[in-house]
Amino acid sequence: MNISAKNMITVFASFYPNKNNVEDVRKILQGMVDPTRAEEGNVTYDLYSMDDTENQGTETFHLFEIYKDKEALDFHRETAHYKNYRANVVQYLTKPIQVKVLNKIK
Repeated sequence: MNISAKNMITVFASFYPNKNNVEDVRKILQGMVDPTRAEEGNVTYDLYSMDDTENQGTETFHLFEIYKDKEALDFHRETAHYKNYRANVVQYLTKPIQVKVLNKIK
């Protein structure tokens, strides 16, 4: 894959599950890892968890994603696995998904 660093798009997404739905959110997010990593334009797709005292003292999840360019991110957002996850995960969250899309400077 020929990737220009200046065109890469980085995404940080944070998920705050309801206290009783941590495992539901974990399962949905884990189901995204392999199909997203298999996308041609995906460079990195890593899922993290954190004990979060600000979220009812429960675990939160964070995705760190890098795509080779905006077109690769757009492609990702049109996949069946992305649309399925978005349709299902929100019911288990205490607040909307926090997404930051960053453009690489250098």
